[in-house]
Amino acid sequence: MEEKPKSPHVVIFPLPAQGHLNSMLKLAELLSLAGLKITFLSSDHNHKRLLRYTDIRTRFAKYSGFQFKIFSDGLPEDHPRTSDRTKEVFDALNLSGRTFLKEMLTETRPPVSCIIGDGILGFVSDVVKELKIPLIHFRTASASSFWTYFCVQELIQAGELPLKGYEDMDRLLTTVPGMEDFLRGRDLPSFCRVNNISYGFLQFVTNVTEKSSEVDGLLLNTFEDLDGPILSHIRSKREEFVKSADKFATLARKSISEGGSSWDNLSRLINDIREMSSQSESS
Repeated sequence: MEEKPKSPHVVIFPLPAQGHLNSMLKLAELLSLAGLKITFLSSDHNHKRLLRYTDIRTRFAKYSGFQFKIFSDGLPEDHPRTSDRTKEVFDALNLSGRTFLKEMLTETRPPVSCIIGDGILGFVSDVVKELKIPLIHFRTASASSFWTYFCVQELIQAGELPLKGYEDMDRLLTTVPGMEDFLRGRDLPSFCRVNNISYGFLQFVTNVTEKSSEVDGLLLNTFEDLDGPILSHIRSKREEFVKSADKFATLARKSISEGGSSWDNLSRLINDIREMSSQSESS
């Protein structure tokens, strides 16, 4: 009898922040439904919160191939982990997360087929490159946000960044391909709306985003109908948007149904992971 192929083993490493955890847990659930073995890395601080405020145990107990691995984010328990202390969070993660990931990947059985790493965690790329494990970046913001981050250096070279004052907030930024007609200074995230291009977090996000061009795959937390047509209509990972909400809710449901764009993209991801696993076993 032919030996049944082993199920791929995927490690998922999110940034320990709510928006990143939520979307990557949903991805973990979808991959578990497809029969893949999933190891989800969760910081001790966030895992305690998941246990206290959610039904995380019940939600994932039905997937025999799913497991959590808990690591320290390197911060004291009473640290607020708020957005104004972001640099401290990333500095601590860069030390504790890097060490944990390298040790875990070396010791984990069954061997890891691929990593799905949060694209904002640059050190993941460094570790898996050294260990020669396939890496897929997950960017939890939209495709539009990712593309803007990716073009920050072009904005700087064109003199569109840094913003020179309040009057620049409504100025069109024409350097980002596909957004020339509607992207304004005020549409940029706060770390881009600075008057000093050497601002540490701006450079950090730019550098880790550029790493996404070096990985084996890129996942964006969006669907094609949303990040395509809607961008050309935005003028004013409120009134006009509210009127469009029903339309795009319908498009979203269509995209995740069988035969929709997101359904097809998920199927392709699962097939790619299975292929990575087969190549890993044969090498």
